[in-house]
Amino acid sequence: MAGGKKPSKRPAWDLKGQLCDLNAELKRCRERTQTLDQENQQLQDQLRDAQQHVKALGTERTTLEGHLAKVQAQAEQGQQELKNLRACVLELEERLSTQEGLVQELQKKQVELQEERRGLMSQLEEKERRLQTSEAALSSSQAEVASLRQETVAQAALLTEREERLHGLEMERRRLHNQLQELKGNIRVFCRVRPVLPGEPTPPPGLLLFPSGPGGPSDPPTRLSLSRSDERRGTLSGAPAPPTRHDFSFDRVFPPGSGQDEVFEEIAMLVQSALDGYPVCIFAYGQTGSSKTFTMEGGPGGDPQLEGLIPRALRHLFSVAQELSGQGWTYSFVASYVEIYNETVRDLLATGTRKGQGGECEIRRAGPGSEELTVTNARYVPVSCEKEVDALLHLARQNRAVARTAQNERSSRSHSVFQLQISGEHSSRGLQCGAPLSLVDLAGSERLDPGLALGPGERERLRETQAINSSLSTLGLVIMALSNKESHVPYRNSKLTYLLQNSLGGSAKMLMFVNISPLEENVSESLNSLRFASKVNQCVIGTAQANRE
Repeated sequence: MAGGKKPSKRPAWDLKGQLCDLNAELKRCRERTQTLDQENQQLQDQLRDAQQHVKALGTERTTLEGHLAKVQAQAEQGQQELKNLRACVLELEERLSTQEGLVQELQKKQVELQEERRGLMSQLEEKERRLQTSEAALSSSQAEVASLRQETVAQAALLTEREERLHGLEMERRRLHNQLQELKGNIRVFCRVRPVLPGEPTPPPGLLLFPSGPGGPSDPPTRLSLSRSDERRGTLSGAPAPPTRHDFSFDRVFPPGSGQDEVFEEIAMLVQSALDGYPVCIFAYGQTGSSKTFTMEGGPGGDPQLEGLIPRALRHLFSVAQELSGQGWTYSFVASYVEIYNETVRDLLATGTRKGQGGECEIRRAGPGSEELTVTNARYVPVSCEKEVDALLHLARQNRAVARTAQNERSSRSHSVFQLQISGEHSSRGLQCGAPLSLVDLAGSERLDPGLALGPGERERLRETQAINSSLSTLGLVIMALSNKESHVPYRNSKLTYLLQNSLGGSAKMLMFVNISPLEENVSESLNSLRFASKVNQCVIGTAQANRE
């Protein structure tokens, strides 16, 4: 059947057809058998070829097995070598990792160094620019320096000329200053009336009057009038006599309202004379309770407005000495503070076991042939500032002899003498000057009542008063002797005048404050103080001479 498709099953009655089919099938079988025989023959040929090939392959296998054994041996050797190579590779990898870390670190450092290099390069460029600028400035400065040197030489010459002129002006200032002080008088007397204190009676009107100066109310007062009534006197009609008026004239009068600054302003120029080499002595005189100590040392509590003459004078001296240092002057100050109690000298600056041992202090010459007086066993303290002076004043207040009197509950019963030895030097000119500044707070000047009954305590006060009045009387005699130019001046009659001998003579300038009370009960003592001060004010001492070399 065409296409190799089986014919559909023929019916049983179609034998011819079935025979035809069988013949066709037989033909196909024969063809197939023939084909199979051909294939069988081919296969047998292939088999023979395959057997021959197998035989050849067996031979080749044997050859290959020998070769394989050799290859296996080589492979084992290669594996060992590979194992060794792997270990070497691991080692190399570790080394490579370490080297890579080092490389990274070096690269990082390289980057940092490159940044630093760039920064240094920029700094170098900047410095080169600055160097160029500096070289240009240096060149300009050198020219300017040369010009300045010439100018400096000229300025030095001018400075020397001005220093000479300034020194001449300073000497002229000192001369004119001293001339002005001399015109005012080498002995001057100021009167100061203290104010009425709380609890004291108000004085009657007209008890104290302060007439205006020659120039009218604008001038500082120089006169004082004190009215005194005497009940023992009377008129014919039996009426009390009118008050007696006493007029006094001084270089300056300070009413009760005058402040400490106003008082010091009046004596500042006199204190200045001590720096110029003139001995200066300032007294505070008057009865107990007339504010002598307040005038000299000031009030309690450290109030700057109440500071007395001593702290103000030293502050002024320190300030002026500092100004004169610019002119080549060098000053040193040495302070001492003693009291004279019952003609016994006591050191007010004594400390420790030396307190109260006043008998050990004596007034002596500083050396053979020397005119300078010194107090043996007394402390002489160098001072250079206000704080040191305040400490000395505080110590002196604690040591000063005080006692109760009828006039004042705490009355100073001794003369206190604060002395400042001033030494100045102008080393470049070989000039020296030196003088003492003495600030004296005199003891109370009360008179004695001979009819008063005295107990043991009163007798001691009496002896104190006698010693005080004796020394004050000697002070008056010394001033009168100096004024009259007597051949003998009784300095040694009193420890006070003996200690102040070099501050009272013709080469010294002296000022006395007479302090009085404004109370009516003290009129008698005030009148005595004013009369004593008037006598001193009438004295004239010769021209002062500076202690200069």
